[in-house]
Amino acid sequence: VGDFQSLRSDSLNIIFGKKQIVAVRVVLSIPDNVSAVRTAVIVTHGTGGDVNLKHLVSLARVLASNGLLCLRFTCKGLNLVYRVKAYNAVLEHLKYLKKFTIRQIFFVGRSLGARAASALARELSVRPEDAVAGLVCLSFPLHPPGQTHGHRQRSEDLRGLPTEVPVLFLSGTADNMCEKILLEDVVKEMRCPTTVRWVEGGNHGLIVKGRTEESVQDELNAHVLSWILEQIA
Repeated sequence: VGDFQSLRSDSLNIIFGKKQIVAVRVVLSIPDNVSAVRTAVIVTHGTGGDVNLKHLVSLARVLASNGLLCLRFTCKGLNLVYRVKAYNAVLEHLKYLKKFTIRQIFFVGRSLGARAASALARELSVRPEDAVAGLVCLSFPLHPPGQTHGHRQRSEDLRGLPTEVPVLFLSGTADNMCEKILLEDVVKEMRCPTTVRWVEGGNHGLIVKGRTEESVQDELNAHVLSWILEQIA
């Protein structure tokens, strides 16, 4: 980020039924930036995280520094249906922001957030005008630890995505919730363009023994940013 640029974060409370979703909107503050923004990214966490999860804060800063509006949000609870509805509420909020002219929206989800993102992406794809521009799955939880038989049910939304919704997977080779060979099998069945980036030795939290958290995060951020920029080029 240059000398005359800064990242502006706005805290939001998005009404969702009788509750409020805590969200943070991150945008690069430079002259004309608001009118120049055409792409937005909605990011959410997994089971134990929240809006301040270090990995997602880091990713949001990198995306915003490259001209993308980034909106990350907290949604607690393990109910997938509830998560999908919350994700949709954040999407609706983003679509009605008057100050931005958003042309394409990407979903980024980590773990359970990736399942919610893929479910909503599939749901929206039946209406081409609402289809998302792409989906990024960080540590997609293909099955519970040690229970690989669950992968068919958990991958249903991925396999149901249409050809217009490209997907990027970022997973660790030592993730006990995403057997490498099973994800590769799922990818073969998917109709949409897919890219898989494996983090060697990474566990479900994408922690790698012998590497700093920052170096792994820089690698992940670079993959996500370059992939999104490729989709909108």
